[in-house]
Amino acid sequence: MARMNLYHRKQRWKLALLGAALLMFFASIWFSYKIVNKVQEKELDRVQQWADAVKRKSELVNLTNRTFNELSATLTKLQERDRQKVQMWSLAMNEVNKPLDDYSFVMRIITENNGIPMILTDQTENIVKDYNLEALDVRIKGEIELTHGNAKQTLKDSLFNLAKADSLAHYLSFWRENRQPIEIDLYEGAKQKVFYFDSIYYQSQKLIELQKSRDSLTQAFTNELIQNDNLVPVMFIDKSSGEVIATNISEYDSTNTDEIIASLAAKNDPIAVRLGAENEGIIYFEYSPEVTQMKYFPFVQFFIIGLFVLIAYLVFSTFRKAEQDQVWVGMAKETAHQLGTPISSLMAWNQLLEAKGIEKDITDEINKDIERLNTVTNRFSKIGSEAILNEEDITDILDGVVQYLRKRISSKISLNYTAEGDELITAMVNRSLIEWVIENITKNAVDAMDGSGRIDIVVRQVEDQVQIDIADDGKGIAANKLKAVFQPGYTTKTRGWGLGLSLVKRIVEDFHKGKVYVFRSEVGKGTTFRITLKV
Repeated sequence: MARMNLYHRKQRWKLALLGAALLMFFASIWFSYKIVNKVQEKELDRVQQWADAVKRKSELVNLTNRTFNELSATLTKLQERDRQKVQMWSLAMNEVNKPLDDYSFVMRIITENNGIPMILTDQTENIVKDYNLEALDVRIKGEIELTHGNAKQTLKDSLFNLAKADSLAHYLSFWRENRQPIEIDLYEGAKQKVFYFDSIYYQSQKLIELQKSRDSLTQAFTNELIQNDNLVPVMFIDKSSGEVIATNISEYDSTNTDEIIASLAAKNDPIAVRLGAENEGIIYFEYSPEVTQMKYFPFVQFFIIGLFVLIAYLVFSTFRKAEQDQVWVGMAKETAHQLGTPISSLMAWNQLLEAKGIEKDITDEINKDIERLNTVTNRFSKIGSEAILNEEDITDILDGVVQYLRKRISSKISLNYTAEGDELITAMVNRSLIEWVIENITKNAVDAMDGSGRIDIVVRQVEDQVQIDIADDGKGIAANKLKAVFQPGYTTKTRGWGLGLSLVKRIVEDFHKGKVYVFRSEVGKGTTFRITLKV
């Protein structure tokens, strides 16, 4: 019973260790997923913050666009106003050359034009007069004072006239590129040209700078927010038109937009972003690859650990089995050696009984038991050595075993032997070891019947195999114990080491390359063991 309890304790330890391993596995999975959820929450916060930044920057871009458009329209109107003023001034200059009763309106137009820079030339573009260029005069005089402050006034005046003439010539060339001159018809077919420039030139320059800032801001909006490689995979589309505003997904092209959107939408709910009063954007995203890797990392980790443990178990199990084999071999050989002396003494005592005239049947049976002890000793002495197989008559082996056992088991147990077929059944076996196998299984069957019952041994040849069935009508074996019966240490007896069927399995499968297994078993109705050997 103690050895049976040992087996059950071993099974309980295995179940306990398996339970602990599963508990550790699920605890690790739970902890990993907890971390993954936290990372996902942080990434979702980043996406939402990114969405808010998209909204703010898009609003800023929209505001800049509106401001630019409004300012551009205003400047366009002012430019058109300046042109109309110049045209009016030109018409007024033309009217001066005609006889009029009242020149007051014409002179008012001419004198009130004090904001538009103009240069009046003849038809060949020789400068006649300039208007509203006082700033140019001040700048030239200031530069002359810096460089020729101690010169005479006549030299200063000469330098001023040269510098201004050069500047006016440059103005004519520059202004012509932006505004075509207006011609004035004078008397007798003579003409003059009016070159002019916007009074809002510097405002126009600021408009250009604003346009550049707007473009730079838009590009920054794309580069910093949308095409950010450190951001999770994201696609930003216009809800109404379905147009892709921008994305950082490298696989994206104009042909696979729907596929990418469908893939991202299946993974996470999109985020809506209001881009204006009537415009809305949709952000599709997925979590970073690292999150997915973290999800599967525990499985990979436990697979690697499990593989390592399995390899270590197989290595140590092999070494342990080799050590156990050496112990059992040593013990078996020592047992065979120790049995030698009492067997010799028994043989001498039996010869003495024969000499004293004891009944021959008694001494013959004693001789059979002594021969059996010799056989057992021989078996133990061969453990650990390579078994020598010979072609043997299986029916003869089984018949001998049955005859021997019938006289040594209870008379209430019927032991029957049948050989199917008329042909000789032979196989390559070690006679001594195969007898041991049959005896072991039969004795286990006797123990399973509590002193009464029936045991049937049947041998047959099926193609290239010899089948030996040993059936009893004893207690039977539970389905969950069928594989355990061949394990060392398993026994249902109050006495015994649980090694009998383990040795049977080793003799049949390792030495004879055959197979032994429970062919059928039913609790309360009995068990059938089947041995298969090569012909």
